[in-house]
Amino acid sequence: MTRTVRFSELGDPEVLRIEEEPDPTPGPGEVAVDVAAIGLNRAESMFRRGEYIEATTLPARLGYECSGTVAALGEGVTRWSVGDRISVVPAFSMNDYGVYADRAVVPARALVPLPEATSWVDGAAVWMPFLVGYGGLVESGGLRAGDHVLITAATSSVGLAAIAVANRVGAVPIATSRSSSKAPQLRDAGAAHVVATGEEDLVERVHEITDGRGCEHVFDAVAGPAVADLARTTAAGGILTIHGLLSGQPTPFPAETLPDLWMRTYTLFAMTHDPERLRRAGAFVGAGLRDGSFSPQVDRVFDGLDQVVDAHRHLESNTQVGKIVLRPGGAS
Repeated sequence: MTRTVRFSELGDPEVLRIEEEPDPTPGPGEVAVDVAAIGLNRAESMFRRGEYIEATTLPARLGYECSGTVAALGEGVTRWSVGDRISVVPAFSMNDYGVYADRAVVPARALVPLPEATSWVDGAAVWMPFLVGYGGLVESGGLRAGDHVLITAATSSVGLAAIAVANRVGAVPIATSRSSSKAPQLRDAGAAHVVATGEEDLVERVHEITDGRGCEHVFDAVAGPAVADLARTTAAGGILTIHGLLSGQPTPFPAETLPDLWMRTYTLFAMTHDPERLRRAGAFVGAGLRDGSFSPQVDRVFDGLDQVVDAHRHLESNTQVGKIVLRPGGAS
């Protein structure tokens, strides 16, 4: 039997329930994974509330990202073998699959190899943030050595990963946080500069850091009204990439800056649904894991699938720095 997290109504973390059911069997093109650790993402909180980019079909499962071992292969799966160490990346709809379970079935295309030296916790924490950072900044954005990149919501798992990605290619990461209290953590994570947006003038500070040029790249997870100021921090010909909607507010179109910047959106699915792009991303992130350049920052680990409600409460507290991980079977 397998324990699986499901919910039959939209709402707060308390709607999550654990159900016991027979071990799932993979179909054609699918694999079953014995889940060692689950990486929690803001998308899952939004999906649970019915606020995600796709409508939630009830009853629903949950979860994009985990680490574990291949337990069974469906018809036509040849790349993987039973016992392989893998991570699952977001390459599917949560209306079809979910990894909050002891054993989960996922499409084989969603698997990437997990290096032997990488722990289960790190294997569950690294891929979503680093794939977003790599895909949005390097694969699609063309980030180069010497570029300045402004990273909003920098204490999030994606923000911290974007800092590491920028450093790996030789760019200059400028991190933002609402207050200066998190500045030491951001500098420890590799930020060259930190701007406390609740205490400093963002546009003035960025132009001071960049000698008046502005940033070649702005990587924004928040959107909403603040995009107008972000546009003013972008260098002539620079790229403002919106990869999240944390503000939940309408995003104005900064028309007055249109001649001087490119404004674009980015979603992880643009890469994880493309096998060749995912292969390149996996190679980039895997190399960073092996040489120590990439080490996901884990805020807290919850032990036991029955801790899922508390883990989601913490996810929505906005107090975390880095990734929240849930180990279904507890400490190991």
